[in-house]
Amino acid sequence: MNTAIRCSLATLALGLTAPLAAQADALEQQLDDLQDFQIIAHRGASGHAPEHTWPSYEKAREMGADYLELDLHMSADGELMVIHDDTLDRTTDGTGQVKAHTLAELKALDVGGWFNQAHPERADEAFTGARMLTLDEVIDRYGTDVRYYIETKSPERYPELQHSLVETLEAEGLVESGSVAIQSFSQDSLRQIHDLNADIPLVQLVWYSPTEDGNGLTEWTGVTPPPAEISDADLQAIADYAVGIGPNVVYDGEDVIDAGFVEQAHDNGLLVHPYTINDPEQMQRLLDWGVDGMFTNFPDRLSELVE
Repeated sequence: MNTAIRCSLATLALGLTAPLAAQADALEQQLDDLQDFQIIAHRGASGHAPEHTWPSYEKAREMGADYLELDLHMSADGELMVIHDDTLDRTTDGTGQVKAHTLAELKALDVGGWFNQAHPERADEAFTGARMLTLDEVIDRYGTDVRYYIETKSPERYPELQHSLVETLEAEGLVESGSVAIQSFSQDSLRQIHDLNADIPLVQLVWYSPTEDGNGLTEWTGVTPPPAEISDADLQAIADYAVGIGPNVVYDGEDVIDAGFVEQAHDNGLLVHPYTINDPEQMQRLLDWGVDGMFTNFPDRLSELVE
């Protein structure tokens, strides 16, 4: 083989491996960053502006959020829509299920006016007339300038959502750039996503509440036993597909987890991202427990504590 051919092959090999190395570096950087404390803006800065709207996201960025949290549902014609509830009644001037309406119908709704009525002390005329966003619109606006913390719903509700989501994230380069994490209460949803792309960091959400007889706690979907009975094996089962666990902290004013829960999760290689923490005293308590991040409607409050 002559020298020119060797040089050409070497150049080609370098050209092929360089992007792969850059992708690995970006993903590794995201995992490294997750070891530091993360401020996760719950539906944006939703304590200050209507959730999942441009004002909410922009305020979150200004307030130092590390991740923008997005909830996803699907329209009747298969568009990924950014909205928390599966119905329209609470946060829009429409009614009925999200999945029963087309993209055009959903885009015609006002998703900001309700906030002014619910929170007159933070009302802003500019919120009225805000439109529901699609995931594509959010990505088009922010690209890789922000990191996204996306929640998926049960596969039974939207069987095609997982595939559509991963396909979108890959096409936009958000996985290889280390720009996205995905959370869900549905273990099935997370396992599907892990099978589609194992590079995406996943977080298993859990919800602890009293049993019907009031004699203990139960986890909503049965992912784990009650906190007092969780074994290392239970947490290792989550660590097989996820990098973290996202628990509620209180139920009806009573703690459902404690510092020991955080320590045990850490011992099993899991990050702990509790939700949704808005009170500064509660934030500080969880910081003292050593949690790795928090979901909050008020990123400014949390930012002041972690600066």
